[in-house]
Order: sequence, then structure tokens, then C-alpha cells
Amino acid sequence: MTDIRHHIPDDVLDAYRAGTLPHAFAVVVAAHISICDACRAQLEASDMVGGALLAGEPKAQMRPEARARLMDLLDTPPPPAPRGSGVFPAPVMSELNGQPPRWRMLGGGIRQQILFADRSGSLRLLYIPPGKAVPEHGHRGLELTLVLQGSFSDSEGEFVRGDVEAAHDEIDHQPVAGPGAPCICLAATDAPLRFHAMVPRLLQPLFRI
Repeated sequence: MTDIRHHIPDDVLDAYRAGTLPHAFAVVVAAHISICDACRAQLEASDMVGGALLAGEPKAQMRPEARARLMDLLDTPPPPAPRGSGVFPAPVMSELNGQPPRWRMLGGGIRQQILFADRSGSLRLLYIPPGKAVPEHGHRGLELTLVLQGSFSDSEGEFVRGDVEAAHDEIDHQPVAGPGAPCICLAATDAPLRFHAMVPRLLQPLFRI
């Protein structure tokens, strides 16, 4: 996708490669990689370098039972890979269990579905009608937002399908959906948002934002 201008930050991509990224953020990265040729190529190149470095390391002796378990795993067929559907890449469809989103109204035509939440973070889909704005907010941690359909703009620029906005605790913004198709986003956070207005703050526990 040549129109993608906003990519995954390098430190987040490194954590994804190392397998240390919390699940909510890992899904956003996986979804972005599935539609971004540049980040996918960067990840594959890094994997090749890592493999070459490992090939130069001294060989370790495996226990016989470990070798047998490894061979058994290699003989086990992998589970079927998830498939994308419409604007939703395969990693998102996996979180949806292959079903369409079940939207919950937040007000003003904005909807969400929480896909995952634990102590490490939360993952949600957002549906924002054209021209509608999300309440102005800041962050207590990291927020990764991937555009799956349409677009939005805020103080950091314009974001279209495939773009990722990485917002941290120094960014306050109010995303506004662009014209045309409704904006559908995949957003991961590791802490509750800091809303400026009273009403969103009061509703925050109810909507788990």
C-alpha cells in the first residue's frame, strides 16, 4: 500500500519481533503488517539477519526427548490461518472469531466493540461517522490506532487506511473522521484515556475507555 505514511514505531516493532509486546498492541502491529508492504519487508529483513546470527552460534546438544517432541510438533498440521473479511485484516477477524463486529453505541453515532482487555492493555474497534469527533483527550501511556476504513485528522496530521498513530502521554488530541466512508479504527491502549470534558469522564467507567 503506497499511500501509508504513518508506520509502527521502531521500538514497538522490535518488541513485536521479540515477542514481548502485550497482546492488544501485538494485534495492531500484526494487522498493520498485513496491509503494509514496507513494515512487512522490514520485519522479514530483521528476521533474516537474526537467523544468520543464530546460524553462526555454537551448536547446542539437544536431549533425546526434546528432539522427539520437536519432531512431533513438526508433524502436527498447523491450525487453519484466519482470513480477512472486507476492511478487517486476518488478525482482526481472529479477534472477532470470524464474526462481524457487535457494535455498542457510545453517543453521537460513534460505536465501539471491545475485543480484548486485561491488565496489560485493551483492544477495541471504533466506528466514527464522517465529520464526527472523538472527545478531546490525552494519554496516561501508549495508544496505537490503526485506520481500517476511511480517515481521521487531528493535531498530528491526517491518517488514512493502513496508517498508525502512536499517541503517548505528551499528546492531547481530538480525532475527527474525514468525509466519505465512516472511519473504522483498531485501537490499543495500556492505560485509561484522560478526557478533558466532564461528561466523557463520567461515562468512562461505563464504556471502559
